[in-house]
Amino acid sequence: MITREEIANVLDQPVYDGDGNKIGDAKHVFFDDMTGRPEWVSVKTGMFGSTESFVPIRDAALVQDHLEVPYGKDQVKGAPSVDVDAGGHLSETEEHRLYDYYGINWDSVLSEAERTDDDRFAAGPGTAGAAGAAGAAGVAGTRGEAGGKDLRGAGAGGTAGTAGGMTGRQDAMEREAMRGDQAMTRSEEQMHIGVERHESGRARLRKYVVTEEVQQTVPVTHEEVRVVREPITDANRDEAMAGPEISEAEHEVTLHAERPVVETETVPVERVRMTTEELTENETVRGQVRKERIEAETESFTEDEMRQGDKRRGRE
Repeated sequence: MITREEIANVLDQPVYDGDGNKIGDAKHVFFDDMTGRPEWVSVKTGMFGSTESFVPIRDAALVQDHLEVPYGKDQVKGAPSVDVDAGGHLSETEEHRLYDYYGINWDSVLSEAERTDDDRFAAGPGTAGAAGAAGAAGVAGTRGEAGGKDLRGAGAGGTAGTAGGMTGRQDAMEREAMRGDQAMTRSEEQMHIGVERHESGRARLRKYVVTEEVQQTVPVTHEEVRVVREPITDANRDEAMAGPEISEAEHEVTLHAERPVVETETVPVERVRMTTEELTENETVRGQVRKERIEAETESFTEDEMRQGDKRRGRE
């Protein structure tokens, strides 16, 4: 359950679903006038935050620097569109549509609102004054029509409350004046900076085939004919005289030669993959915050003015 004190930490902060998916950024928080508690949060969704969806905030939780809701991203984006009037008011009919869409029992919501309203009434005037002071910070101070619910929203700028809230603030100021407290309260805005993750580019591995010229020298052999003449000796005389004395003859020799033969074979040579690594760098963020300043002013009187004042007091 998000409390009033945590509203400032919710506005303009990222909103995630239960699975860690970012839905968008919280823009407005709507309060129930009968219970005085936060009831809905509007979330800017879409590529450029062009769509605003309503999400129940009763079961949401503030986790570090973002708001987490128990509804899926697609369910929130598909929520029915509702109209908010110029005063930041969400009608009972449109609220009923949203409760039906998110599966929340309308009767149980009304019963809870009535019990809370009874407790506030039993607490006496002091509780009403506190509700009025909260209205000045952007919470509606009026109550809905008979048996119904009236919701008014508070944006990031702190929309002013209704007449009921201003009355509570005036009562507080009057009580402060009666106590004789002449001090002033100085307030200032604080800037809260978060980060969001978005796609900055894509990288891919692509495999393609190229043809390269490869040159390699290999030795090859071949046979050539060489005529060898031997003189007749006692060792070869018998073999030389074995044939006819005078005749014609032919002798054939087969020659051989080597030639290069090219074959290709596919073999794996390496594995290539991509990994990512996160690099952290400092980035300066500039913004504007408003601060209140309190200065003392004094008024000095001249001698003539002081003498005239003394004369008037003497006549009196």
